[in-house]
Amino acid sequence: MADLDNALPWLDALKWDADGMIPAIAQDEAGRIVMFAWMNRESLLETVRCGNAVYWSRSRRRLWRKGEESGHWQRIRSIRTDCDGDVLLLEVEQVGGIACHTGRESCFFNELQGERWVPVDPVLKDPKDIYQ
Repeated sequence: MADLDNALPWLDALKWDADGMIPAIAQDEAGRIVMFAWMNRESLLETVRCGNAVYWSRSRRRLWRKGEESGHWQRIRSIRTDCDGDVLLLEVEQVGGIACHTGRESCFFNELQGERWVPVDPVLKDPKDIYQ
């Protein structure tokens, strides 16, 4: 991985926040937003190196390889940035079809209806069966 980090203009061109993080949106091949997470330089470099999504877990303070516990990996199809270079868009193949720890296809399953959030997407797999 050290070779990847030697003077990489593409990496330096990104606008990292004060904590060295950049937001990353994961979108499946059909165009559906499946999740949002944070990346740092190390996680982005590892994502490029291995071809699967690797994020930075702020709660665990370590790299988080999407699928390491659930088996629901995200294979990278493309990585884009917005016009300001401060957000990443990862087009992923969602292996296993479930991106969310709640057992749904997407983490964005709550919809504002009136004055309350209502889950509108079904649970495809019981989380107890995913995380054993």
